[in-house]
Amino acid sequence: MFTVTGIGGFFFRARDPQALAAWYEKHLGISDISREVWKQQAGPTILAPFSQDTEYFGRPEQQWLINLRVDDLDAAMSDLKAAGIAVETRAEWDSEVGRFCRIHDPEDNPIELWQPSDAAGLA
Repeated sequence: MFTVTGIGGFFFRARDPQALAAWYEKHLGISDISREVWKQQAGPTILAPFSQDTEYFGRPEQQWLINLRVDDLDAAMSDLKAAGIAVETRAEWDSEVGRFCRIHDPEDNPIELWQPSDAAGLA
């Protein structure tokens, strides 16, 4: 039996793919695929189906929510706010597994940033 070893890509529709790729590179450091493949650090990845009527993703028609690991959530939030990007936090999002915040890309796709907790053994 084979084993999945990681996520090989995350593909989604965009009104302006080039502009959106540039935004992800500028604000999140994710390489534009037209120049190079983004190489991420090894670490925990969670694949979790949610109930169809979850409110966690935001808009009811939103079918996905990408969660990106960061090494310093406070620095990420500071940098994003300085760039004029709205950052949302909620106390109920934080737990023993780490701290979270939410941003949206220019096409209003939600992006969750997660700093895993050292105590949870996920960092």
